Amino acid sequence: MPGVRREPLNPSDLTDTLVDGHSQAVLVQGGCRVLISSQAGVDAEANLAGPDLTKQTEAALDNVERLLSSLDGTLSHVVMLRIYLTECARYDQQAVIEVLRHRFLAAPPAASWLIVYGLPEPEWLIAVEAEAVVPERTDGACPNSPITC
Repeated sequence: MPGVRREPLNPSDLTDTLVDGHSQAVLVQGGCRVLISSQAGVDAEANLAGPDLTKQTEAALDNVERLLSSLDGTLSHVVMLRIYLTECARYDQQAVIEVLRHRFLAAPPAASWLIVYGLPEPEWLIAVEAEAVVPERTDGACPNSPITC
């Protein structure tokens, strides 16, 4: 069965980003690349998960996880995150770090953090984009897709 090789890179001569829940880079070989649109901290009915950054971050990652599950993937297949924090949440980044460290225990993905003026709804504090690489099927196609890798 074709596989995905995923190797986090955290050279000792760069800042230790593992303490923040992400790697400096991730080397990926094989598999099917999945680009996931930004996910806010809402449920399937667009209800806000809660007013605080921790609950919204958990819900955003739950959404990423559900999308990957539909492709026979998991959060372990995430290789890159783009985290958009609103200006009013910029000083509560530790809440996001704790969620990332809990969700990505081993081999965390690379990440970019951006502070933005706002998101589409005023109560949204965070949005998370993800890139993942999921294993291809034995026939060389991507999971649940006619696309051949």
